[in-house]
Amino acid sequence: MQDDPTPQEILTRVAHFLRQAAMPALRAPHLAFQARVAANAVDLVIRQLDLGAAGEAAEHDRLRTLIGRDDSLTSLNTALADGIAAGSIDPADPLVAAHLLATSREKIAVDQPHYAALPMKDD
Repeated sequence: MQDDPTPQEILTRVAHFLRQAAMPALRAPHLAFQARVAANAVDLVIRQLDLGAAGEAAEHDRLRTLIGRDDSLTSLNTALADGIAAGSIDPADPLVAAHLLATSREKIAVDQPHYAALPMKDD
């Protein structure tokens, strides 16, 4: 175990510095914009650290069940895509549809957590 601060805490402080100190001090609009982009990138890394591994593990578990074998996440995703393209896997199958929706939600929670077009709770 590492000592405090955690990577998430360090990154949170970097994002805070960029937003609260750097951006207001930058007179050139393009530099302030780049500082905002950098702060948003730091926030994305924090969410990846907090949520990414759990989402990938859940996706991997669902795919093992759907595809019926244990393989890498990449190989299972390829098998799913190939099966859908070939017509041997029906994307309208309730288990497949539930997997695709859950995976999308997990990815959106990391990438765009305030994305309003996709409800994050079960319908």
